[in-house]
Amino acid sequence: MKAATAPRPAASAICQSHLPLRPWAEEKTRRLPGLNPVAEGDWLRVDDAFAGQMAYRDALIASRRDDVLRLSAAARPAADELLGAVLDEIAVTPGYEITGESVRRPDGVVVALDRADPLATGGRLVQEDLILMEKPEAAGEHVLTGAVLCFPASWTLEEKFLRPLIGIHVPVSAYDEGLARRVQRLFDGLQVARPIWRANYLVYDDPDLFQPRREAAPRAPARGGDLWVRVERQVLKRLPQTRAVVFSIHTYVVAMQALSSEDQDSLRALPAIT
Repeated sequence: MKAATAPRPAASAICQSHLPLRPWAEEKTRRLPGLNPVAEGDWLRVDDAFAGQMAYRDALIASRRDDVLRLSAAARPAADELLGAVLDEIAVTPGYEITGESVRRPDGVVVALDRADPLATGGRLVQEDLILMEKPEAAGEHVLTGAVLCFPASWTLEEKFLRPLIGIHVPVSAYDEGLARRVQRLFDGLQVARPIWRANYLVYDDPDLFQPRREAAPRAPARGGDLWVRVERQVLKRLPQTRAVVFSIHTYVVAMQALSSEDQDSLRALPAIT
């Protein structure tokens, strides 16, 4: 049976008014891997596209769950700990209200805390996609063991689920063996109290946030017409009990024409960095 199609909001409903990050233009993010420390309280963000993005997330989780959510049985403890970490963070975030077993989001929507479904619950509380990476004792790399991924930028959770880091990055030309070793060392050395972030950017000819694509059917480069800049703020955070690494992604989408002429010229001249 064909999966139901999630409602697609108007482009204006899912676009931020501005980009808080310009990865192509800032020294701290331009060079791979472009890592930076996360300030206390700045793991999860609320921006002016919150209501639109969260309505879309709600719809995707409800109607396309198999496409946007996966969790291995062994990763359930990490998923439970992740939900607890999300609740701890939003408890001190303006706009949220936690009462008993429910949360009122900044957009006024009340979400029941279904602790039996931790990833879906977490995915309905914050704008970020939440991915769990764990390193089995017999493995040399971290493996994707669970995720709520509503806003994929040209990849699918189905293909990446239970793959190790190097397998996840198969289509990324810059992700060679040298970079793979550096990234694995980064995951191994990540400290609980010191999350880090990086950012990337892509130019799309479609503003939709939900853009899954299989490895065998890559996205064609955007060429002319209306264009949108898609920026991902990616945070790596280690959970203290399970030692799982959370890879969270906050997605910004802004119309190219909303940027300065200097930024537009720079983006048109440079290849996208993923």
